[in-house]
Amino acid sequence: MKIETGLEALSLTDGYIDIHCHQTGANQTLEIISIGTQDFDLAATQIGFYSLGLHPWHLDQEDIETALGKISAASLDPNLVAIGECGLDKAIATPLTLQTTVFVSQIELASQLGKPLIIHCVRAFNELTRIKKSTPNAEIPWIIHGFNGNPALAEQLIRHGFYLSFGAALLNPLSHAGETLLSTPVDRLFLETDAANVSIDAIYAAAAKMLGLDIASLRQQILSNFKRVFLND
Repeated sequence: MKIETGLEALSLTDGYIDIHCHQTGANQTLEIISIGTQDFDLAATQIGFYSLGLHPWHLDQEDIETALGKISAASLDPNLVAIGECGLDKAIATPLTLQTTVFVSQIELASQLGKPLIIHCVRAFNELTRIKKSTPNAEIPWIIHGFNGNPALAEQLIRHGFYLSFGAALLNPLSHAGETLLSTPVDRLFLETDAANVSIDAIYAAAAKMLGLDIASLRQQILSNFKRVFLND
């Protein structure tokens, strides 16, 4: 397969698309590496497609305005295909008010740049949905990465226009992820490795089995989703 990115063409044979990871993986994989603004100067010279954002875990380590400026400047790079991961996390000590302010700033920036958002959300889906409903011109795709919520939550999020990305939780029989995958429209679906010590092909194999699809058909669907969401194709 051949994917056009405007200034760059990338060819894959029997490839897998991993839309959220923190380390480079195997050959024949198209990855979006997620990096933080503090790691950008080094990492951006060594990777292909990437997302760049202010993670809620690290806000106390950032000069927020400087970091937002760095993201904006990086938008000139055609390999920057998404903003994030960014979002809300109610399981950490950082005040939710600060998290929300920084998250909204990144939403505004993503809208200006026409880039999708890769979202980290923990125990804050009601707040996340309210923000999306109150955001003007919220046409850019919002992708919740590492989703393992139940089908009812997934249905609510999909109704509000979110995409869902599933990862290593699909390999855990105790997770909601497998059941939820079955109720997720395939045109709203992505797969990822995140920081897990697992290969993307293992996640595709698990997802394909659950969905009753052959792996080639699932790869083609994810490719179509990727081109539409990340490459505006």
